[in-house]
Amino acid sequence: MNPFSGLLKGKSNPGSPLAPEKRLLVTNTSRSTVLATRLEVADSGPKRNMGLLGRDGLAPGEGLWIVPCESVHTFFMRFPIDLVYLDRKNTVKKVRHAVGAWRLSACLSAHSILELPAGTIRNTQTQPGDTLDISAAD
Repeated sequence: MNPFSGLLKGKSNPGSPLAPEKRLLVTNTSRSTVLATRLEVADSGPKRNMGLLGRDGLAPGEGLWIVPCESVHTFFMRFPIDLVYLDRKNTVKKVRHAVGAWRLSACLSAHSILELPAGTIRNTQTQPGDTLDISAAD
């Protein structure tokens, strides 16, 4: 049973590079900023293993939420990404800016990770201790 099944119902966006089945909105409630409007969820082994590999980039507002996850790699990635590590209550534990290809990053106290376009953390002023709200997008 998927614990996110009630939250993850949404519309498909076939024109998007991510083409998510479910659209989620990520808001930083501590700073009243929006991190993503079209968040895809990687909540199964195959989706987590594939991640963003094979993609040419993320458009503003797009992202990937890897659940559960404590670490990621950017081997074979074609573009830099911002990483936001979250605990089970969606409190930001750690952030990493513009992580380039061939890198490893981990936070052992994290439960999930948001992969976002480079610059998102800077533009939203997101930092450890902030609380994020992840909800169905309209």
